[in-house]
Amino acid sequence: MSKRFTRILVTLFVTLALLGGGVTLYGDNIRKLFGASASSLTGNHEAVASGSEHLQRKSMRTFGNNDAHGDSDTGQRASVPVAQAPAPSGAPQAINPRTDVREDALSTFAVDVDTASYTQFRRSVTEHQLPHPSNVRVEEWVNYFRYAIPAPPPGQGPFHVALEAAPSPFAERQHLLKVSLQGRHVAKAERKPTHLVFLVDTSGSMQGPDRLALVQKSVKLAVEGLNPHDTVAITTYAGGVSTVLEPTPAKERKRINAAIDALSAGGGTAMGDGLELAYRQAVRMAGSQRVSRVIVLTDGDTNLGRNQTVETMLASIRQYVKEGVTLSTIGFGMGNYRDELMEKLANQGNGNCYYIDSEREAQRVFRDQLGGTLEVIAQDVKIQVEFDRTAVRAYRLLGYENRAIADADFRKDDVDAGEVGAGHTVTALYELDLTGKGDTVATVRVRAKKPGDSEAAEQRFVLNRNEVKASLDRASEDLRFAAAVASTADLLRGTLTTDERNFSRIHSLAADATHGQEDRVEFLTLLGKLRQLLAPRLASSSR
Repeated sequence: MSKRFTRILVTLFVTLALLGGGVTLYGDNIRKLFGASASSLTGNHEAVASGSEHLQRKSMRTFGNNDAHGDSDTGQRASVPVAQAPAPSGAPQAINPRTDVREDALSTFAVDVDTASYTQFRRSVTEHQLPHPSNVRVEEWVNYFRYAIPAPPPGQGPFHVALEAAPSPFAERQHLLKVSLQGRHVAKAERKPTHLVFLVDTSGSMQGPDRLALVQKSVKLAVEGLNPHDTVAITTYAGGVSTVLEPTPAKERKRINAAIDALSAGGGTAMGDGLELAYRQAVRMAGSQRVSRVIVLTDGDTNLGRNQTVETMLASIRQYVKEGVTLSTIGFGMGNYRDELMEKLANQGNGNCYYIDSEREAQRVFRDQLGGTLEVIAQDVKIQVEFDRTAVRAYRLLGYENRAIADADFRKDDVDAGEVGAGHTVTALYELDLTGKGDTVATVRVRAKKPGDSEAAEQRFVLNRNEVKASLDRASEDLRFAAAVASTADLLRGTLTTDERNFSRIHSLAADATHGQEDRVEFLTLLGKLRQLLAPRLASSSR
């Protein structure tokens, strides 16, 4: 080997060694430059600053567009805290930031009466599992429970809004604001004629007592609550689709129950094709004086069917909404349930998203609250809270991230929003930084259409500073309990610090506000089980 060749080899080895050292020292920056760092691969990008430490301008989004998180004026991505882990389908939903009132005094969102997120939490914790942070939606936890809200006086409109504010138990110099909406009740005898099309998933994955057997009990409960001349149809989907019961008067209970009992599970899961068949059944009976609704009952383990994508399904649903047909999605079972898809379908279908984990929950949804599901009293319901710049320094809305509406769209009546059924309640919580000045804290406006109308009416409610409670002890049990529920959800999303002190405050708030209500007492039990699951985290935080 010549000396010249030896020198070339030595130079090559030295160069490689220097390159290796450079990658070791600076490789993470190089990988970040090309998007190949570990964090970029997992999608778990940390926010620049926590919303509790910095004031930010909130993003302006149109309802249903979950990808638009940019600042409304600058196009910059808002610096907001994110959930603890990426969602199964990608990046988690950004959490509402703490907003400087000088920059943006308006908070606008569509109402939400869904409760699926809380019921899934209950089942997960009961089975000694933590829910995925991406499946924790604060508004669905808070709205699972009922609060004492006065009914709207005759002639006032379809809603009454109750406002209450008191000091927060979690941060000094911070207050909580509860905004609660109560829809008017409609007696069973006063309901419009109803046509329900139950679309039942009968694929192989639906076998089991918590799936098809529970579906059958649920449908029977719903039929029991109908008026005699309401009508019912049943369609199914598995490898194929079929109509197993043509429209039948609810009074023909024996015939309907026989069709329900004959359902069996087996085969594939062509959900999109099933939806098309169910909608064709429903649209035949649709009209301004009749409720026509498709109710999907599924474990969510689904392919969509021939030539179906999520977008084509959503487009089809939107078209049927224009023809007067609404959609509710009801989930069953665990392990393969596609929560995000079920919620999105219900949102587009102007309906509700529920999750049934027990026969007791089936009774709650299909017996106790059936009137609210069937009789829609207001459509495209939007809430806009205007904070007084003299009295309020900053605010944060707890939840409703995927219900956000651009402030400028509040009075645009062609912008889609949420629906409220007879007797439904909607509650939202805000964290507020008050200045101690000014006479008015907030003005709340509710805008909604009568079913079938194209123009909306608006109601206005005001919270004065002298109405703010001097201490949390003077606040209602409802505010304290709602704060405990919302804070638990925030804790699981990573917004509230998981430590023993916060957990103790949450438990104390809930324990003092159960008022003997069964659902609230159960929440205390779930808190105890959650505490056990979080024990390693709580222990490390106390060191």
